[in-house]
Amino acid sequence: MRVKGHGEFMALALEQSTQVLPSCLPNPPVGCVLVRSSVVVATGFTQAPGRHHAEAMALQSTPGSLHDVIAYVTLEPCSFYGRTPSCAVSLISRSIGHVVVAMHDPDSRNNGRGIALLKAAGVTVTEGVLGKEVSAFLTPYLNLGLK
Repeated sequence: MRVKGHGEFMALALEQSTQVLPSCLPNPPVGCVLVRSSVVVATGFTQAPGRHHAEAMALQSTPGSLHDVIAYVTLEPCSFYGRTPSCAVSLISRSIGHVVVAMHDPDSRNNGRGIALLKAAGVTVTEGVLGKEVSAFLTPYLNLGLK
């Protein structure tokens, strides 16, 4: 059996994000896939404002510690508490082992802070996987809630 790589799991996260339009707006359509031992254990996508972000949706269906899990997220996990708790802090509190991020969140409230929080907590972070493809899809939806 061939083991999938980062790009293939990020492609699944991107697929998750394409399913949520237009119901998630003005939030960007973000996808998340949680993988343990090369097996998808949960998926999530950003829901309507005030409801779960992609990471929180995936986390709610995966009990226990995630020290051996890789989270594939199309957009950098949020570092701030807005209508919902910080996704970066939620991942850290569940002891996530590794986070793979396609692109940074240009929102001035985040803009690298989510990745910095993860790294400061000792989480392995891989950046830029399928970044070009994810950026082409996500960019039109970024900062819609701030305009």
